Amino acid sequence: MTAALLLEQGFNGVQFGLVLFLMAIGVSLAFGVMNVINLAHGSMLMLGAYFIAAATVRTPSVAVAFIVAMAAVAIIAALIELALLRPLYRRGHLDQVLATFGASIALNEAVIMIWGREPVFMSTPSWLEGFVRIGPGLDYSVYRLAISGVAIGAGLALWLLLAKTRLGMQIRAGAEKREVIAGLGVNIRVLFTAVFVISALLAALAGIMLGPLLAVQSGMGDSLLILALAVAVIGGVDSLKGALVASLVVGLVDTYGRMFWPQLLGDVAGNIMANAAVYVLMAIVIAWKPSGLFGRQHAH
Repeated sequence: MTAALLLEQGFNGVQFGLVLFLMAIGVSLAFGVMNVINLAHGSMLMLGAYFIAAATVRTPSVAVAFIVAMAAVAIIAALIELALLRPLYRRGHLDQVLATFGASIALNEAVIMIWGREPVFMSTPSWLEGFVRIGPGLDYSVYRLAISGVAIGAGLALWLLLAKTRLGMQIRAGAEKREVIAGLGVNIRVLFTAVFVISALLAALAGIMLGPLLAVQSGMGDSLLILALAVAVIGGVDSLKGALVASLVVGLVDTYGRMFWPQLLGDVAGNIMANAAVYVLMAIVIAWKPSGLFGRQHAH
């Protein structure tokens, strides 16, 4: 096992972690502001991938295809929030879980009806093809580096939105003092719709970037949603910093685990341990600090 291979897997782990970060902050936004557990979040990733695949076939412009895909996801997310979630805000989390799980199943079946059961494959944009030398004996994919850059940019843009804008101030206040800002004239319903759409767009962005790397197919976001939920728990559901740190840790643990555990324990036991490693880490963090690494302790 060479140093170049270890470094390459490290870059892969960081890239995977940053994609998980986009998913996890969407989960954290929906839960932290709206107090909603959204199991349809993975479907937003799937829809982003399907829509960009369909749009690129019909237009030569990647920018136009991107705008079309993001706009389509935004519309669907707004409709889900209006029709499905809005009546459930005063209900318990179990009702929200069942409703969003049902929405996820419905969306998975809908894409099968529209695009069929066969996976859709996308090509990497021509201007992002190729490799770049980043170390001795290591040429790394330009597209994977671009994914990391876009994810970092999206995270910075979200931080600026939350920290420097009026909407961000309302979102932060809505997470803590919902009744107070409602009394000050802020339309909570519109605010919640905006938060839900933002969280969906972050997941869709992850799906758009993963499209050329994975087979675009029904349910492709479900496994990533489970990991994103683990990230949110590990980092703390109310912490952007926690989501970033936990995403990078989980990305590296998962990537290196799939590399090392089969060599140490054999294929069967190694694959089981590789799949379980993230959840073992989550259990340890919950036992040590139930609010997550950077989550705030809430008084009972």
